[in-house]
Formats: sequence, C-alpha cells, structure tokens
Amino acid sequence: MGDASLGGVRERTGRKEVEMKTPTLKTGIIAVGGIGALAILYVIFSSFVSSTHGPLDSYAVGTMAKFRTVPEAPDQPQNTLVTETGEELTLADMRGKIVLVNFWATWCAPCVVEMPYLDALQGRYGSDAFEVVTISMDRRIEEPLAFFEEYELENLNFYFDPGMSIAFGVMGSANRGLPLTILYDRNGQEIGRLAGEAEWDSPEAHALIEAALERY
Repeated sequence: MGDASLGGVRERTGRKEVEMKTPTLKTGIIAVGGIGALAILYVIFSSFVSSTHGPLDSYAVGTMAKFRTVPEAPDQPQNTLVTETGEELTLADMRGKIVLVNFWATWCAPCVVEMPYLDALQGRYGSDAFEVVTISMDRRIEEPLAFFEEYELENLNFYFDPGMSIAFGVMGSANRGLPLTILYDRNGQEIGRLAGEAEWDSPEAHALIEAALERY
C-alpha cells in the first residue's frame, strides 16, 4: 500500500501537471462491495436541488452548470477531521479564507474522477485566501491515504472524517449523494454548492473561484 503517512500534511506552492490516468479513473474504478446502506445513500444521487437566486448564479454555466445557491443553507458542519499526521481540526479552523469543501470516498466512482481536477485547482489557487478541502468519507483512513499516494495528489491536503457523518448535516432531502462540493466564504457561510461530478480545473471553474475570491 506504500507509506501511509505520505510525509505529513503537504504545503504546496506550485502547480504540477496532473496525469489523469483516464482509463483507470473512468473505467477501472467501480464501487466495491461491503459498503451496504452507506454506499446506496451516497452514490445514487439526485440532480434536482432546490435553489434560489445568488450572487454567483451567472457562473453556473458549462462544467459548472449544476452550481446552485441553496435557500436557508445549513450551517457549516463542525465535525472533527483528522489529517494524515493524526492532527484533529474542524472547518472553523479554516475561517478567514474561501474554502471549496468536497465530500468524497474511494468507493465512489464519480468522486475518483474528480480528484485530479480538484488537485489541479488547489495547485492553481491554493493560498492563505483559498483552499480546496477534500474530506474522505471512507470507513478506514488507510483507503484514502493509499489513494492519495497512488494518484500522486500532491497539492491537496489530506482530511478524513472518522465518524463518516460530516456530509449528512449539509445534504438536503433532494441531494443524498456523493460527490458533493460546497463553496464557503471567509466566515464559513455557504455561497453555493454543486451536487455530482464536475470538471473542477475547467475555465468555468476558474471563473467561479475567481469571482468568489473577488466578491467574498
């Protein structure tokens, strides 16, 4: 499986070209057995998300077409997260910068496809003002650690939810699935969300993030 520590929490400043490994990601990764009701709850998701008008709605085009502003959005969850070195923290510790929080799991095929795009997005914009925060919902921490190493995700920091529950509090009744990505402002207030797979290193994604950095 390789070194489970991956050398501590990564601090990245440059952008490394991401090797997509398309055949493996798009056709070789499938949901595995043994995940029971949790997998059914997460992987089968609806694209019909209740929405309202928001400041960034005009950026919901192309690869970001599913980006929505949710009326009466739930509070930012404060479940304890674990880094690859065992440090514990919450999303509140990231206040002061824009965060794009992505809930994912290694058994979720659309999530796996997204990860290199998210890694590239962090490589492009990661700073004291912005971070892509991918939170693993896997059963065991060893699974996402091995995934990070195998796919050479060198820009993203590693975050794991040991309770496998952080996403439940932010999922609406019409949005019960992974991947789910939520954009939060510097005060931890939700700006908008995108349910399902998206190409997060696309020009449309860049425009969305740049608009959030400028307006929030």
